Amino acid sequence: MNIVLIGMSGAGKSTLGVWLAKALGMDYVDTDNVIQQHEGRLLQDIIDNDGIEKFMEVEEKIVSELQLKNCIISTGGSVIYSEKAMNVLKQGGQIIYLHVPYEEIKRRLINITTRGIVIKKGNSLEDVYEERVPLYIKYSDKTLDCSNKDIEQCVSEIIEKIQESDCDNSTNGK
Repeated sequence: MNIVLIGMSGAGKSTLGVWLAKALGMDYVDTDNVIQQHEGRLLQDIIDNDGIEKFMEVEEKIVSELQLKNCIISTGGSVIYSEKAMNVLKQGGQIIYLHVPYEEIKRRLINITTRGIVIKKGNSLEDVYEERVPLYIKYSDKTLDCSNKDIEQCVSEIIEKIQESDCDNSTNGK
């Protein structure tokens, strides 16, 4: 079973993913890194040169074709725009939404123009945040509120949430 981390850019998916993989003895995959390796260039280059639509096609194709087992998977913030990719991720694992309030995301994202964030022309970071939060909630199995918590605290809480699910599944005969 995989553990899939979703959330806004700057929510801590990559950082928490690495720590979680170490704590649980699982492999770790960052889908943004897989996309960059596959394309041979940075996410921002793809967005700048090919456009947002092309980037999202590439993201959907690569994430949908991942065949991972027993992995912590950190996704790009825009993966929730692809129902196909989200369904593939959901089939192979449990999806955890790392919720961080907008003000905190804004504070963390100093490199917004180089980070490879999917923001349509004319939209602000806040517009993107407001648009995505309902989708993160829709696709997640569990939500972790990461406000005012350090990495260790978040990792412990994710492990608790996963263990709760394992208990729920075993008592339901799943």
